[in-house]
Amino acid sequence: MSGVPGDKCKVPRAFWRAVERLSLPASAVLRQARLSVTLHLNEQAFVTTAQYFALWKALEDLSAEPALGIKLVEAADTAIHPPSTLAAFHARNYRDGIARIARFKRLCTPEELHVADENGECTITSEWLYATEPAPAVAIDVAFAFLVELGRRGTGQHLTPRRVEFTRPDPTSDVHRDYFGCPVRYGAPRDLLVLRSADLDRPFPGHNPELLEILTPALAAALGELQAQSSISEQVKVVLKRSLASGRPELSDIARDLGMSERTLQRRITEEGKSFRELLVGARQELGRQLLSDPSADIDEVACLLGYQDASSFYRAFREWEGTTPNRWRELNFDNLKPVGSDSFLR
Repeated sequence: MSGVPGDKCKVPRAFWRAVERLSLPASAVLRQARLSVTLHLNEQAFVTTAQYFALWKALEDLSAEPALGIKLVEAADTAIHPPSTLAAFHARNYRDGIARIARFKRLCTPEELHVADENGECTITSEWLYATEPAPAVAIDVAFAFLVELGRRGTGQHLTPRRVEFTRPDPTSDVHRDYFGCPVRYGAPRDLLVLRSADLDRPFPGHNPELLEILTPALAAALGELQAQSSISEQVKVVLKRSLASGRPELSDIARDLGMSERTLQRRITEEGKSFRELLVGARQELGRQLLSDPSADIDEVACLLGYQDASSFYRAFREWEGTTPNRWRELNFDNLKPVGSDSFLR
């Protein structure tokens, strides 16, 4: 499996909720896009990049509102975002939140966020790997407004970018300047959002290391093990399970969470005949099995919650653990995983 995701995009439930709040019937949007009018009823359905763009163009055609993309973001309910996206609003700081979003996009969609932080500016651009035409303007608005909204909701402050640049012509409207609160350039060579680097280190008061305890029942069970385990190795693994979604945690991070120095933690791990790398692999393996045992858990979502940078890394690791792919593992364990009254689950 390559590191490039397939040409498939999942339309999140938050999208349809936001569309409804703007009084645009989902069926009308889908009909305009020439897609199945029941697509919004299937939360596990995927569309191609071309179909995804058609969906955005349909919104533009049905609404003459120049601030449509911004209103979609403002109307979106944070609580119904996918777990990995929701976790970004509870990151350590703005930088951590953006990194989570970028990793989730890279793992689960054919869209990549390119983030360059230098000379006091953080420049963010988006690339659709399978696109044969530029992304619709409303999709760009949503992408940029979402990142700005992440900073505003996460920090609790009305942050403003340094500047925003769009390739589209000037719409002779102030909606973008009013929302972003910064200079906006039209007719630019590329679409980009430029943030102040200093803003990226602003903490999120709602930072919640235990958030995953709420997001996934399997992880909640894993966290509950902490009080029941006595060995330092088991305690480290439980804390690792809680920390994986924010990336690969370091020994220093785990030591801080356990209330001891890095040197002391390293010594105690060694005394038990273990290494930190072994415990990291073990934590991922155990949590991976638990998360995949939940029939409703999307496999790409599981990979993200385990802290992998790309889907291929997760698949390679899972093959080493189980000798098969996550999909095949679920097939082999189908009878045990199948919920009562259910005749299918996400593959």
